[in-house]
This record gives sequence, C-alpha cells and structure tokens, in this order.
Amino acid sequence: MSRATLYSFRRCPYAMRARMALRYSAVEVAIVEVSLKAKPAEMLALSSKGTVPVLQVDGRVIDESLEIMSWALAQHDPQDWRLRDNADGQALTAELIEENDQVFKLHLNRYKYPERHPEQPMEHYRAEGEVFLGRLERLLEARSFLAADHQSLADVALLPFVRQFAHVDREWFAQAPYPHLQQWLQRFLESELFVAIMAK
Repeated sequence: MSRATLYSFRRCPYAMRARMALRYSAVEVAIVEVSLKAKPAEMLALSSKGTVPVLQVDGRVIDESLEIMSWALAQHDPQDWRLRDNADGQALTAELIEENDQVFKLHLNRYKYPERHPEQPMEHYRAEGEVFLGRLERLLEARSFLAADHQSLADVALLPFVRQFAHVDREWFAQAPYPHLQQWLQRFLESELFVAIMAK
C-alpha cells in the first residue's frame, strides 16, 4: 500500500469525509492536523488553495475532498460504496452531493454564522437548509441509507454537513420532524468508523 500524508483539520466536514474514506479503504496515511491560523508551509507548497483536506500520495497531490474519496475507493472498496452495478444509485449519489456542496452548504454557513449574514434572521437560513433535510428524510423513509440498501459514498459524503447543521441547535434538531434522518445521523455518529476518525 502506498504511504500517504493527509493535511486535515479535525472538525472540517470536507476533511472528515476524506478521512472516513481513507480509513474505510485501509489506506495507510499519516495525518497532519493543521492549525487554520498558521497553515504549514509544506501544505501551501502542495496546494495554493490553502484549504484542507490535501492528500499527498505517490508524487500526486489531491486537494478536493471528493477526489480524495474517489482515489481511496479506487484502492479498496470492500462494501461497494461506489455502487458499481447500480446506475440509479450512482446518479442519485452525484445529485445529492451536488445539492449538498453547492446549495445546502451555503445555507448551513449562514445558519451557523447568522451574525455574518444579518440580512435575514437565523430561522430563515435554517428553513432554507431544511429543504434538503426534507429530501433526505423522504429518501430514508424508504430505506436505511440514502442511495442504496447499504452504506455508500452518498451517506459518508453528506454526513459531516448534516451533523454540523444538527449541532447548531441540538434541541431544535432533536424535536424536528425528521425521525429517519435523526436515526441515520445517530447511527453514523456512533459507528466505529466515525469515532475512529474523530479521535484526538
């Protein structure tokens, strides 16, 4: 197995999903915890974006979390997270990740930091984010995972963002009308995989 180095920040959702895929794929990786206030020069030399995660492996630099996940799953994917023979599941996965990364993340940032976006009250941003939560809830009414009958890329790519949204106001989320999504999130937060990648 190739020796890899991942520049990461423990609480960053993009870095979380990259770490989960790398661990699941059993890639041996040295994790460098980055201080966002003092980013290491060697990371900036690899990727001028200056954002985590950044993976250095076999002379390659991969600085997008989804690309890191794809690379990891190409090495080893024992539970078929890529849904290789499931075209519908692959299409749904792509759609969900697109909506999460392009739309939901925007509402999440505003909901989490409403003081930076005083144009609207916090509840407005939460309601905008809830459109996506509602979609996930409907998918989870039909099965235990988002894109297939087992855990896949869709679940792991979205999990850190749903977690962040839920943790802005935990009391609100606990009583919100998303019982299937709450169960899905809880199951992941208690999973061996998530606990391992969040260990300090």
